[in-house]
Amino acid sequence: MKKLLSKSLKVFSLYAFFVLVCSIPAYYYIVDNIWMNELHEHNKIVAETIKANIHKAYSSDSALDHHIHTWNQLQPDAAIRRAAMVKPDSTYNIYRRNATGINRFHGLVSSFTVNSQPYSLTVETNMEETHETILAITLVTILFFILLLAGLVLLNKRASRRLWQPFYNTLHKIAGFDLNRQQQISFDKTNIAEFETLNNSLQQLINENISTYQQQKEFTENASHELQTPLAIAKSKLDLLLQSQPLNDKQSLLVEESIKALMKVTRINKNLLLLARIENHQFLQKENICLSELLEDCIAPLFDLFAHKSLQIEQHIQSGINIEGNKVLVEILLNNLLLNAARYVNPGGKIIVHLLPGKLRIANTGSISLDTGNLFKRFTAGSPQSPGSGLGLAIVQQICQRYHWQVYYTFENQLHQFCIDF
Repeated sequence: MKKLLSKSLKVFSLYAFFVLVCSIPAYYYIVDNIWMNELHEHNKIVAETIKANIHKAYSSDSALDHHIHTWNQLQPDAAIRRAAMVKPDSTYNIYRRNATGINRFHGLVSSFTVNSQPYSLTVETNMEETHETILAITLVTILFFILLLAGLVLLNKRASRRLWQPFYNTLHKIAGFDLNRQQQISFDKTNIAEFETLNNSLQQLINENISTYQQQKEFTENASHELQTPLAIAKSKLDLLLQSQPLNDKQSLLVEESIKALMKVTRINKNLLLLARIENHQFLQKENICLSELLEDCIAPLFDLFAHKSLQIEQHIQSGINIEGNKVLVEILLNNLLLNAARYVNPGGKIIVHLLPGKLRIANTGSISLDTGNLFKRFTAGSPQSPGSGLGLAIVQQICQRYHWQVYYTFENQLHQFCIDF
């Protein structure tokens, strides 16, 4: 994961590199045109100077022809020839091969007359220096680009340490914040408006979360006492009524159904309180748990239930498998999965418990796949007649989320399978 400043620097570097690449042909075009104009002016000056010197040196036609012949031998870049007529000045560019390679020349053709005889003067200048100039400009530009980029990187690192220090201080305090401790955070004051707004917003949000957490915790503690006590009293009163008064069959049935309803409400209350405690992270203690032994301990008390329902149980539990977690929560998770399998297995069916390193699978025989969309939602039971509270699998999911385990359901080969990847 990249830092914020690295991303902004990358964008700037790409933009600067793009401008550099585009500037090279622009440099070439501009310098080439400037150089061409300079050479043209140079050739014009040379041509005018040659014309003036020829006029001064003229004495006779034969002497002039001798001087022109000698000039053409000594100055190959400036040739003088007789012409049929006087023409306007013209320029040209031409490439010529020599011992060093192919060179480009810029030429000027100018006409003049000496003693009424037209002459043509051609002046050429090598343009090879243009490429060398452009190469030098390109190298200097690249050098300055590297220096600019290196300077920006160093300045960014130094400036960011001071500029972003309040932000990093805020991140450090947020990372160390623990809602269970209910300790408020005091952010450092800063003269940067955006960071000050961020700190104030976070301060308000944290204070609201602490207040909400305290209210939820108080509600959980109060509900645990205030709801369970009346339910227990109501159940005990019904038990006394059932035992002490001679009731007819209809009255006895009504009392028994009331007791069952109270027991179900009691279980729902306990499970809801357990869910609230898990969601509020009230099970903080973690330890190294031998999952193999704990799973066997959870299965042992259920053998009578399995025998009563004529169920077969297959155990494939590898010994020595350990996990990190709260032992109470892990035991609740295992019991909920085992009781869920025992509750919904078909009569005379089979329960399979399979434990390997990193994976637990508890399966039971069945005929119809369950609704995977609502399976782990609260108050979802396999059937309306189920004696369960509909919260068992929701508790399993909350515990798995607490420790970042993955729980999922599959139905294969007439088997309901609940798997957990640790």
